[in-house]
Amino acid sequence: MHESMNDSANQPQRKILTFISRKSPYGQSHAKACLDMVLSAAVFDQQVNYVFMDDGVLQLRRGQEPAAIDSKNLSAAFSALPLYEVNNVYVDTQSMQDRGMSTEDLVVEAKPCTAGHIASLIRQSDVVFNL
Repeated sequence: MHESMNDSANQPQRKILTFISRKSPYGQSHAKACLDMVLSAAVFDQQVNYVFMDDGVLQLRRGQEPAAIDSKNLSAAFSALPLYEVNNVYVDTQSMQDRGMSTEDLVVEAKPCTAGHIASLIRQSDVVFNL
C-alpha cells in the first residue's frame, strides 16, 4: 500500500554546518581546503557558518602579497562567498586583537564575535569542521 506524503516530508532537511578555519593562509592547504568545503556545502543548499579564529584571521587580512612566496592569493577567492549565499561569516575578536587587526583590515564583511558566541554556534550546528 502506498502512503501519501506531503512535499515537506520529501524535502531533504537543511543541516547547519559550521566551518572553523584556524590556520594561516599560506604554507599548507588547510585554508584552501576549508574554503572549498564551505563553497561545496553552500552549493548543496546547506546553512553554512564560516568562522575564522586563531591564525585563520590572517586569511582575511587586506593587502596580502603571496606572489612573493610563489602562492596564489587566497583572499581574492573570498569575494565568491556572497555569490554562494554564504552570509554567516564570523571572525573571533580576540584572535584579531592578538594579531593587531580590526574589522577594517578584513577583505570581506565578517561579524566580529567572542569565544562564547562561537561556542553557541557550535552547539547549534549539526556538523562542525575544524581546520
